[in-house]
Amino acid sequence: MRSRHPADTRGPSEVRLFGRRVELRSLTPHDFAEWSSVRRANDEWLRPWEPRRPALVQDPAHHRSAFVTRCAARDRDAAAGAAYGFGLFVDGRLAGEINLNHVLRGALQSATIGYWIDQAWAGRSLTAEGVVVLMQFSFEQLDLHRLEVCIVPRNHNSRRVMEKLAIREEGIALRFLEIDGTWEDHVRYGITVEEWHYRRDELRQAWM
Repeated sequence: MRSRHPADTRGPSEVRLFGRRVELRSLTPHDFAEWSSVRRANDEWLRPWEPRRPALVQDPAHHRSAFVTRCAARDRDAAAGAAYGFGLFVDGRLAGEINLNHVLRGALQSATIGYWIDQAWAGRSLTAEGVVVLMQFSFEQLDLHRLEVCIVPRNHNSRRVMEKLAIREEGIALRFLEIDGTWEDHVRYGITVEEWHYRRDELRQAWM
């Protein structure tokens, strides 16, 4: 296991987080070739679980300029504290992404987590490890109170991540998000900072 701090927060868009096997860092224009290759190779694997891209919007997997724009938008979100996007890397290779979206302050102090994994890396619990790393960052660095993960009920691979981590299931949100052109129901999973503090040592020992 590499000797690194769980979080190195040099700046809003320069956050690097480390688990036992994974590194989470923001994507940059230099990552385009690898990210594009992974996304294009996984198009059929990922398309059923993602929102449909509007016809006039360039696909960043095929257009470097669109990827650069995407990176810049995510850097702005991180600088504003509105969202944090991370590439999920294993031994320096891109294996997927994990994102902290819709950071809300005020009385809510909450955010949502989204993730995808390269099919070639699936089944190795890398996403689960990344979720634990991101939870630690969210609760202990950002001082959030609640995190939520929302998953299409038939997406058994994504739901398995929640099962591995024993994240609390809260019920079904009907027609919650547009996914691949259809308004899909989603299972909602949640964890609060109180639950994190209760389970922190267990989760760290298992995944970090």
